[in-house]
Amino acid sequence: MKNVTVIGAGTMGNGIAHTFAQSGFNVSLVDISQPALDKGLSTIAKNLDRMIAREKITEADKKSTLDNITTFTELEEGVKNAELVVEAATENVDLKIKIFGQMDALAPQDCILATNTSSISITQIAAQTTRPEKVIGMHFMNPVPIMKLVEIIRGYSTSDEVTNTIMELSKTLGKTPTEVNDYPGFVANRILMPMINEAIETLYNGVAGVQEIDTVMKLGMAHPMGPLQLADFIGLDVCLSILEVMYDGFKNPKYAPCPLLVNMVMAGKRGVKSGEGFYDYSESRKAEHVSKSFA
Repeated sequence: MKNVTVIGAGTMGNGIAHTFAQSGFNVSLVDISQPALDKGLSTIAKNLDRMIAREKITEADKKSTLDNITTFTELEEGVKNAELVVEAATENVDLKIKIFGQMDALAPQDCILATNTSSISITQIAAQTTRPEKVIGMHFMNPVPIMKLVEIIRGYSTSDEVTNTIMELSKTLGKTPTEVNDYPGFVANRILMPMINEAIETLYNGVAGVQEIDTVMKLGMAHPMGPLQLADFIGLDVCLSILEVMYDGFKNPKYAPCPLLVNMVMAGKRGVKSGEGFYDYSESRKAEHVSKSFA
């Protein structure tokens, strides 16, 4: 397998494209927006520069990685030679179902269709295609070039052959693939999101402030990042979407999003990506306390 297509040039998409390209794959990066593609390539170049500064790679490695990436705004052109397509669009079930229907119609019949979804049913997505046995979840962690874990999620119809292929492929990327079953949130987010949601509830109920909650979790539980800072890093809109998928999937009130999270997302406070969340990122990347008016 040499030809990989990545759908979506956002944070996850450009990270996945970077990782495959650095490992020697021919990568087609597809997005409907040329500015998004340009921004994605710029992000990849900056991340490669950081790796050069840390003496992890050379200038030649950077050039080779970037040369391995071709961009497309038309899905048909981007997937026509693909052996694997990894979809990394927004965490929205309707959007993903639409994209998979298009990929199924346009990609070669022997092509494996993977999704980077962090919570949505692989079985549901696969059911929209004529090749459910070739549909699988590849949930990369952010930042993709650095984080070792890839959750490999089998749908109800995913074949053993496809699962084994993707497990081995993930290892060639320098990742540690871990196979999990297809339930809302899988493993990573089924455990992580209730913790983040409980931290937001703790703030909402006035038990402690943002920095105090994060300090307790960092120093008391040895977490490298507090849950509220991590929520900002993931994106509060993404956290909300995942919790809604889990709440809808399990019908269990413990997964219901905190009203504070809902209000912040409605107000456009989505975390690092918007410049403000539980911390203020508007003037520098150093976290400053957001106004307590949200609480």
